Amino acid sequence: MSSDLMDALRALAREKNIDEYEMLEKLEHALATTYQRIMDLENPTRVVIDRETGAIYVYELIPVGGTEEEPVYEEKDITPSDVSRIAAQTAKNVIMSSIRDAERERIFDEYADRIGDLVTGQVQQSERKFTLIKIREGVEALLPEAEQPNNERYEHNQRLKTYIIDVRKSSGNEPAIVVSRTHPGLIRRLFELEVPEIYDGIVEIKNVAREPGMRSKVAVASREGGLDPVGACVGPKGSRVRMVVGELRGERIDVVPWNDDPQTFVASALSPAKVDRVVINEDSHTATVIVPDDQLSLAIGKEGQNARLAAKLTGWRIDIKSSAMAAESGIPVTAGTANECADEEFDGRCIAVTSTGVRCRNQARPGGYYCGVHEETGNNGEGAAE
Repeated sequence: MSSDLMDALRALAREKNIDEYEMLEKLEHALATTYQRIMDLENPTRVVIDRETGAIYVYELIPVGGTEEEPVYEEKDITPSDVSRIAAQTAKNVIMSSIRDAERERIFDEYADRIGDLVTGQVQQSERKFTLIKIREGVEALLPEAEQPNNERYEHNQRLKTYIIDVRKSSGNEPAIVVSRTHPGLIRRLFELEVPEIYDGIVEIKNVAREPGMRSKVAVASREGGLDPVGACVGPKGSRVRMVVGELRGERIDVVPWNDDPQTFVASALSPAKVDRVVINEDSHTATVIVPDDQLSLAIGKEGQNARLAAKLTGWRIDIKSSAMAAESGIPVTAGTANECADEEFDGRCIAVTSTGVRCRNQARPGGYYCGVHEETGNNGEGAAE
């Protein structure tokens, strides 16, 4: 190599933010391997590149003593006459590799602190097991199959909002950024975009329960008295929540008010079903919910989805009973305090009701309302969720 080529390498290193000396060391190692193979040498080789002139010297390392762990070598100059021709092609490969490594390192440094952020990109490639998203020029993200809702299919160049779940130091052509379309955090970030009160911190999203592509429940609270947090998230004529639903391809979203009182919160979480009463059992962390007979199916939801999401949202094990089932169990439908109401009517017999509507005949365990069988399952017959 000539001094002009060395100047060009230095300029490229500065432009691409690559360590010049590290790149030259990689080039020396690559050339040593190349010359050993081309010259069919049994002994290893060492290559030295003059940092000023660019001159290349090739040495064969001939063992002359020492131990197997620490051999002693004598260097023999075997520099070929056409050294520059071979070096040029090797240098090209090393430089391109160094540039790719530098780009990956730069992307990692830029996005390492952005886990949990929302990013918008274009679909570049979509296959069964993964989808590649172009965030901007030179930066791609990986959307794995496990992070894609079952109802979503992606087209080339389609714009897509995703949630960053991991940034890693990648190797080869694998993107450093991993994104998701199923993470509950995606809903939080989408609401931040559409609801100024959430972005400003006036309204807080307390919790999100989600079954991606199907339905989600979002619990919200206001830090400012007199402001309706649900109304702020829904927007005029539902305009704000409609934008979020549109981005999630029609995923249904229930926005409910968060409350410190578990009875009130559980009742709200089962929306749109109407709830007559909620009985809280602190010992088993179970909420027994009494609903009108015609609201039982709505409260449970299709395949138990509504009850299941409400349980995830509130953190309570939920047992839903119709008014008729509650009456047979001896649980009053009228309002009252949680454990007090249960104690008033409790006769010592397990209050669990089977899927056929028949009350369990076993005696309850001391200090509880359920027998050993139903205490383990939370008496979550056909109307239960946890």
